[in-house]
Amino acid sequence: MAYVDTFNPGYLELYRSGELQERVNQALAGLESCRACPWECAVNRLEGAEKVCRTGRHARVVSYFAHQGEEDCLRGRRGSGTIFFARCNLRCVFCQNYDISQGPAGVETGPERLAEMMLELQEQGCHNINWVTPEHVVPQLLEAMPHAIKGGLRLPIVYNTSAFDALESLRLLNGIVDIYLPDFKYWSEKLAKRYLKTARYPAAARAAIREMHRQVGDLTFDEQGIARRGLLVRHLVMPGATKEVARIMQFLARQISPHTYVNIMPQYFPSGRVSAEKFPEINRRVTKEELAAAYRLAREAGLYRFDERSPRRYLVW
Repeated sequence: MAYVDTFNPGYLELYRSGELQERVNQALAGLESCRACPWECAVNRLEGAEKVCRTGRHARVVSYFAHQGEEDCLRGRRGSGTIFFARCNLRCVFCQNYDISQGPAGVETGPERLAEMMLELQEQGCHNINWVTPEHVVPQLLEAMPHAIKGGLRLPIVYNTSAFDALESLRLLNGIVDIYLPDFKYWSEKLAKRYLKTARYPAAARAAIREMHRQVGDLTFDEQGIARRGLLVRHLVMPGATKEVARIMQFLARQISPHTYVNIMPQYFPSGRVSAEKFPEINRRVTKEELAAAYRLAREAGLYRFDERSPRRYLVW
């Protein structure tokens, strides 16, 4: 018997009830004194003002396509329908997409065009719609959703984030996002300040991940092994940061859920602003011992659901 996808996204009921439009209105009104992310810049983005995220009234899109490089449970055979947004609200010195996240990238894109992109990705057969770096454009994404739903959007929504998210933005997404895909980069405020340029990151990430799990719970899959709803946390293993791994994994296991699905990522390499002169301590790849320690610490914390795809191809032995 052929497999029949019976997924029924929650955003359809929010649309039918009028709740989705109410959230759109609330989110757009908030742009007048923007607090869409933890920076709380309070500039009037409705009039095109920009501050930390350098994004005004409309989101800036860098690219959209069927991504074959995401976690297996997201990409499946037909890819994850990613939409990459420019101008991240963090300033990670090691960002592997530095030109996109911190440079003058992307094209201003209104709600109707954003909706068209989602529908095009659905038409291509993608398993989901994957919003990448959406922290600062939640109002714009909400604004696009009614247009996409009118056009026939029915796929799960993936919220692919650094976890430097405002709780109010996440609450507006309750019932709209099906899969939350946050990074958890650093536990230490000192290290977050040095490498991400804000000591506020660890507390914001902890609060955001708690709210995400409250909304969607542990990760669940369909009959084909494709993620349908829940939380999937990424952690990029960094050179010399074993203590950070331990604290993050303990938090996930003890304060979120021991069933948390975690992708412990070994692919760090020096990029962005990293050099022997500026950041010598992270001017190298992680070692096989550091990666092994990360998995051991996760298991010792009580976690057991991992994505362990071909780590050898990333490591310098």
